[in-house]
Amino acid sequence: MTDVTGSLQAAESAVSAAREIFLNELGAAPALHKGPGDFATAADLAVEELLRTELTGSTGIDVVGEEHGGQLSQEACWVVDPIDGTSNYSAGNPNCAILVTLLLECQPAVAVVDAPLLNMRLTALDGQPVHLNGEPLPRVGTATAAAPHVGIGSVFSRDRPRMPSNQRVELAGELTRVGLRPRISGSVGVDLAFAAQGIYQAAVSFSPHVWDNAAGILLARSAGAVATAGDGSRWEPGKTGAVVGNPAAHAAVMRAIESVQARTGEEE
Repeated sequence: MTDVTGSLQAAESAVSAAREIFLNELGAAPALHKGPGDFATAADLAVEELLRTELTGSTGIDVVGEEHGGQLSQEACWVVDPIDGTSNYSAGNPNCAILVTLLLECQPAVAVVDAPLLNMRLTALDGQPVHLNGEPLPRVGTATAAAPHVGIGSVFSRDRPRMPSNQRVELAGELTRVGLRPRISGSVGVDLAFAAQGIYQAAVSFSPHVWDNAAGILLARSAGAVATAGDGSRWEPGKTGAVVGNPAAHAAVMRAIESVQARTGEEE
């Protein structure tokens, strides 16, 4: 049986070590071009290598990462995004984070989201409250004095089949029309972390990658938010996207997504 408390300690220790590289290399130029508009810096590669060494060495559990891949295990595996929001990181934009998640039986059980430039480290164990910089957070509520903010990450798409760029732009407009306020940060990890804290009332990820979504799903669940895959079903690896938020905001976002997809589908 996996020791989740010990695994969280191991994850925090690994992330703390990776912080030094993260901070020292801030503003690093692209070192590896993976496709149009998509690249990794030397810091992405170095951080992932360090995380792999530390996590596997301390827990004996294999790692799947954005830069060096790996094989998902049905029993237990770590998934890591060494720098979520690489384009932001390379430009010195503080909306970027290290994401580390332990999956047990294909569901997130341990998560660390560390955004050093925002002084924001969120941690979660399945079934326990979210902690911010070591302090427990209250569960997210439904009331807000301001118009509800919704993080939508990015409108750029490299031909993502579920929601390409034109639909993302349409979604931003649709959210505005129904009284929500979309926010574009360029970092899925930051968006989902903000939703877990109630800074955003909801957040949407369009990413199909497990390392982008897993940590935020656990943070949202632990914060008492609704957390689903992009189509509203139960999240699991292999499903595209994520939608998290308080119940009212989550429902409003799902209606907006369905409306946009129906409308753009008719136009085609």
